[in-house]
Amino acid sequence: MKPNPMNVCVIQPYYSTDHADSDDLLAWELDALDRCDGRMDLIVLPEAADVPALAKTVEQFHESHAKYTEKILAKAAETAKRCHSVLFVNALYDSGAGLRNTTYAFDREGNVAGYYFKQHPTNGEVFKRHMDCAYSYEFSEPTIVEIEGIRYAFLTCYDFYFYENFANIARQRPDIIIGCSHQRSDTAEALELMSRFLAYNTNTYVVRASVSMGEDSPTGGGSCVVEPDGTVVFNLLNEVGMRTCVIDPAKKYYKPAGFGNPPSAHFEYIEVGRRPWKYRPGGSAVVLPDALMPYPRLCAHRGFNTVAPENSLPAFGAAVASGAAEIEFDLWETKDGEIVSIHDSHLERVSDGTGAVWDYTLAELETFDFGKGFGGAYRGLRVLTFEKILEKFACHTVMNIHIKSRNNVDPLGEEYLRKIIALIRKYDCEKYVYFMTGNDTVMRQLGELAPDLGRCVGGGNDFDHVVERAIEMGCGKVQFVKGHVTQANVDLAKEHGIRCNIFWSDEPEEAARFLDMGIDVILTNDYQRMADALGERLAKETAW
Repeated sequence: MKPNPMNVCVIQPYYSTDHADSDDLLAWELDALDRCDGRMDLIVLPEAADVPALAKTVEQFHESHAKYTEKILAKAAETAKRCHSVLFVNALYDSGAGLRNTTYAFDREGNVAGYYFKQHPTNGEVFKRHMDCAYSYEFSEPTIVEIEGIRYAFLTCYDFYFYENFANIARQRPDIIIGCSHQRSDTAEALELMSRFLAYNTNTYVVRASVSMGEDSPTGGGSCVVEPDGTVVFNLLNEVGMRTCVIDPAKKYYKPAGFGNPPSAHFEYIEVGRRPWKYRPGGSAVVLPDALMPYPRLCAHRGFNTVAPENSLPAFGAAVASGAAEIEFDLWETKDGEIVSIHDSHLERVSDGTGAVWDYTLAELETFDFGKGFGGAYRGLRVLTFEKILEKFACHTVMNIHIKSRNNVDPLGEEYLRKIIALIRKYDCEKYVYFMTGNDTVMRQLGELAPDLGRCVGGGNDFDHVVERAIEMGCGKVQFVKGHVTQANVDLAKEHGIRCNIFWSDEPEEAARFLDMGIDVILTNDYQRMADALGERLAKETAW
């Protein structure tokens, strides 16, 4: 084991947009590794060392993988052992489900000591190259690979832009952050700023290796080493070659932490005053947004309403805790313009009140008991507002929001609809909601006021032509009513890329027939029983 300090070597090759240069560029990388020697304790190469030139097509991408991945990994292992160095190189990794963007950590004997899978794959990696990125949609702690007592953390290229993750990395107390990068469009100043910001916010050395876009290019490059206080040890800018320096991984930066407080790392100073509820939703409870949540799904109609009163926090909470991909609820406007979740237009069935919802203010509705049934277990339950639903469940499930109106023809007040939309944006829930209504006038209003939010056409006054109406209004979903769905309707929807809901089914055999027809979402009142009965099929059909 080599003691501190450490001699660090960063390798920055030239990058070409001509795929025909790949052989020469790979040869340059292999030669650079051959030029490494036993004085080096740590060697870092950039992202995509096995795709050394631009792969403009999927075919070229896989060609590079087939020709170069094994070669660069074999040379990396050989170099680590020959130089008795710790070495990091980014190359493709076959997970069995596809290729992953991976940083390999080699110990001083040339053995793989750990892997880091890029946590923020680009859209090109996900949708064009169809790489295995399923892991990036799951909760995980920051990756730490410990070698000889030194804790290494990682960022790869696009990962550098997600500053909200820096605090989580800092919690792991790494000594060095390895940044295998390919950031080609940012300026040298911006790239250096990001590396300094990262080092300062994590109290960690940053060792970043990237690719040169040409000696005179104002963008790209920027391979560097930065100390924990943000001091730049060196920055290669767009120079092609190798650079070494000496660092002490044990070195940390502690600053005054306010009057009368002992010195602390910057992230520790920040942590004592953190207010996480001020941020965007994050963490292990956040699920895939509507556009990525796999189909087919079950939607808990009015929440899990066989175990708790419908359209209540207990019903929604039970559904979400049980794993419901979607919940469905109904919204009405009160006399004073507030937004409440009640299914019926009148109060008698769901509360001890009487009369129409719209004849009462929110304060008046809150005097009624909405805890009917269930042996009195929910006695005293009060009316639920839309904002309360968002406070508890934003980004924890997809929300099918049924916008109720007194009839299926007249418009709703624009101020009221804007209030609904504003609350969705307030809770950062745009990607997790879609509006459902059978009122085409309201549907068009919503399309004008919030064209980015999903819309689902309901039966309204024309149960048999929901698909044609959806096509005409440019909506991405329809919600059939049982008894008004045919295979021809479903097929027509699929031809136009429209997703199909069915209202409703509480019988597994019936639900299975709907799935056979191509229905994407089944609304159900008895979530757990239906999930248990259809779970194996749903799991199979929704697997990544």
